[in-house]
Amino acid sequence: MLIDLQNKIIKSLAVMLLIPISVWAGDSNRIKSVSELKPYNYKDRGSGPEKFETTINKNRLSSWLSLSAQQRVRYETLNRQFRSRANGSDQAVSIRTLAQITARLNQSFKIHFELQDSRVEKVDSGTKLNASVVNSAELLESNIEWITKGLFQPGSISIFRLGRLTADIGKRRFLARNRFRNTKNAFTGIDWIWKSNDNITLRILGVLPVVRQPTTSKRILKNDVFLDKESFDRVLWGLFCSKPNMPWGGKGEFYLFGLIEKDGSGFATRNRTLYTPGFRFFRHKKSDKFDYEWETAFQFGKSRATLSSADTFDLDHFAHFHHIEMGYRFSGDWSPRLVLAFDYASGDRDPNDGSNGRFDTLFGATVFDFGPTGIYRPFVRSNIFGPGIKLEIKPNPRASAYIHYRSLWLASSKDLWTGNSGLRDVDGNSDSFLGQQWFLRAKWQVLANMRLEAGIAYRIDGNFQKTASLSPRAGETIFSYLSTTLVF
Repeated sequence: MLIDLQNKIIKSLAVMLLIPISVWAGDSNRIKSVSELKPYNYKDRGSGPEKFETTINKNRLSSWLSLSAQQRVRYETLNRQFRSRANGSDQAVSIRTLAQITARLNQSFKIHFELQDSRVEKVDSGTKLNASVVNSAELLESNIEWITKGLFQPGSISIFRLGRLTADIGKRRFLARNRFRNTKNAFTGIDWIWKSNDNITLRILGVLPVVRQPTTSKRILKNDVFLDKESFDRVLWGLFCSKPNMPWGGKGEFYLFGLIEKDGSGFATRNRTLYTPGFRFFRHKKSDKFDYEWETAFQFGKSRATLSSADTFDLDHFAHFHHIEMGYRFSGDWSPRLVLAFDYASGDRDPNDGSNGRFDTLFGATVFDFGPTGIYRPFVRSNIFGPGIKLEIKPNPRASAYIHYRSLWLASSKDLWTGNSGLRDVDGNSDSFLGQQWFLRAKWQVLANMRLEAGIAYRIDGNFQKTASLSPRAGETIFSYLSTTLVF
């Protein structure tokens, strides 16, 4: 029944999106190349207008073949634990290597492969790691890409990708090709992007999320190599539409994601059947002008409270998320930009009422809203709310930095403090204030193919950590990192 409902929703929304797009698009012919339609940036963005330059391809390979490699080494240190049942300091050296091969068969077809090797060193047996940090010797992408013009409308461009792939959608809050995290999300299926000659974009995605292996702490600490796998027990689909020329000089995005999963061979799930509709309105940053962003998403369906196979009780799921920010970039030296923001992601108000109100961020990234992940990751987009303020500077085209302050509370005092803490007071007797965080980050593009990045986060305990059971009560945490990225 749920699958039938899902199919009806997909068909209805596809018609709803295609009809207005055909009307909005007109007959102009503005799109000149397919470069505007990249599913994501293959090379992670640098800190300046210059993108990484690769040296392998220069005067060495035929025009139809492209090779590139990237390696990032990052040292992380954390001085006081905030996790349940944890104590002492921690450290890790995260190493991520990416190698990409693209063969252009002709102007319309490409075959793309990408290998990922993500490992961690200098950790001890007490370090809490999972498959978001380690994924050794894995095929991240293996797909064929077809580019065509004039589909449904003269002057339009389409990209079809089929196979194992990665993707960024919208602001990347629900589906992302992770940048800070040591591993990247991968999916197997089909991805279609269609762009009209008036820059209306429609995207349809139907994939199987890849389950990273191994999953046990012992094997992860050893950087053991196991092949990742996908299964029809986990299915993700998405509909996405973006439109320029919205009111107040902005742009608009409208989307619906569906996730249906059940426990499969070798992996456990919360048996989620979730539908996440939402929208985002925003205006890009410009000197001497205000910019803004407003994103809201709702979530409904079914989910379970735990990953345990013994948990067979389906909870009614309804949750919601809201992000609002206002920024202003000043002209002049260093181009400072000041941003005020507020986030709310609902939590489960009562663990015994047969429903689940905890917002699920699906496969999204959280760094740009809540600070570093890695061995740190105290705050994520779930059961949380609070204001923030950020100051960005750009001393020169090759360097950038920002300082970000957040004050945060639990949206529900009875629900889990999500992230890496594992702390919860099911009776709600502990205070909901999670504390404050300062995060300073800087990037420097040293050479065209070399980037340095450093950051330090200072987390100040709130009353929740001082009263919740199993809290280490170790006091304020300082997390720092230094990374070097080389591209060849």
